[in-house]
Amino acid sequence: MNHDVPNTPITGPASWLGPDMANAPEKWLRNLTPDEITDLESAASHFLALDRDIGEISKDDFPLKKFDSYINALREKLLHGVGVEVLRGLPTDTYTQEFMATVFCGIGAHLGSARSQNAQGHILGHVRDIGADANDPNSRIYQTSARQTFHTDSADVVGLLCIRGAQEGGKSLLVSAMSIYNKMLNERPDLLPLLFDPIATDRRGEIPEGAKPFMEIPVLNWHEGKLTVFYQRQYIDSAQRFPDAMRLTDKHVEALDLFDAYANDPELNFAMQLQPGDMQFVYNHSQLHDRTGFLDWPDPKMRRHLFRLWISVAGDRPLPDCFKERYGSIEIGNRGGIITKETKLVAPLD
Repeated sequence: MNHDVPNTPITGPASWLGPDMANAPEKWLRNLTPDEITDLESAASHFLALDRDIGEISKDDFPLKKFDSYINALREKLLHGVGVEVLRGLPTDTYTQEFMATVFCGIGAHLGSARSQNAQGHILGHVRDIGADANDPNSRIYQTSARQTFHTDSADVVGLLCIRGAQEGGKSLLVSAMSIYNKMLNERPDLLPLLFDPIATDRRGEIPEGAKPFMEIPVLNWHEGKLTVFYQRQYIDSAQRFPDAMRLTDKHVEALDLFDAYANDPELNFAMQLQPGDMQFVYNHSQLHDRTGFLDWPDPKMRRHLFRLWISVAGDRPLPDCFKERYGSIEIGNRGGIITKETKLVAPLD
C-alpha cells in the first residue's frame, strides 16, 4: 500500500453508516420552504425571459434573493459533511419540463460549473430506460431498467431531479467509501492495497483523441490527506477485453468482490425512494451511489424519468494526476465531464 495511506480508520461526517442515516433523515433531507420555492421560481422566470439555451445558464442569469445562502451550506455539506443531500417539495407537477430544467440547472450554476455528460456537450442528462442492453459493453447502465451497481460518476458532484418514478422499484442507494475502507481495513487488510493499483476502467466507446479505450485510475486514491474513490465494476470487468489493460489477478478479483459485498451490506448502505420534485446531490469523491432495478409503467408518458447534472465545485479537494485520464483537467472548479474539441454546452429537454 502507498506508505502515506493511514492504517487507522478514517473518521469524520462522510464515514457514516447506513442505519444511522436511515434513522435520522434530518442529516440528509431538507424540505424547501414556500419562500424558497418562490425565490427559485422567480429566478427561473427571469432566465426564461432571456430566451437562451439552458446549457448557457450562469449564476448571474438566475438571481436568488434567499436561497443562495442555503446553496453555500449545501456546498459545505457535500464537500466536508455527510456528502449527500435531498431537497424536497419542488411542485414539479405544476411546471413544464423547460421550467423544471431551468430551476435545476440554475441551482447547479450556483453550486458550481455544469459539466458535459457526453461527447455531444449535454449538461442536462436524462436518466430513463431507453431499452439499451445492460450486457452490451458499449451500453450506459443508466439507460436500462436493470439494477445498477455501486459506482461513482465522472464529476465532483452528481445531481438528480426526479420528474416521475417507476411503477415499482428504482430506489436510490448510497454508501460511504470511507466506511467500506474502514471495514476492509478491519477485516481484510491484506486485500486493501490492491485497490490502490492502477486498475483499468472501460471508457465504453467515449474515447478522447489520443487516449486509450480505458482509464487507469485506482479504485481508492490517497492524496493530500484525503481518500478519494473512483469505481464502476462493470466497466472494470469489461476493460479486461483490452490486451494492454493491467490484468486482474485472482487477489484483485477477491478485493473487488469484497468491495462490492461491503457496498451492498445493509450495515453500511441505506436506500431512499426519490419522489417527484426531489433533488438529490451526491459527492462523488467520498460516496458511491446505486439504483435498484425497476418495473416501469406501460404508458410511455408515465415512465420513470430523472434529470441529471454533473457539477464541478470551487473550493473542492485536489485530485491526483491519474484523474486527468477521466477529467481532462484536474483544475479545481473546472474539471470533470466528457469534453471534446467540438463540445458546446447545451441542455436538451428530451
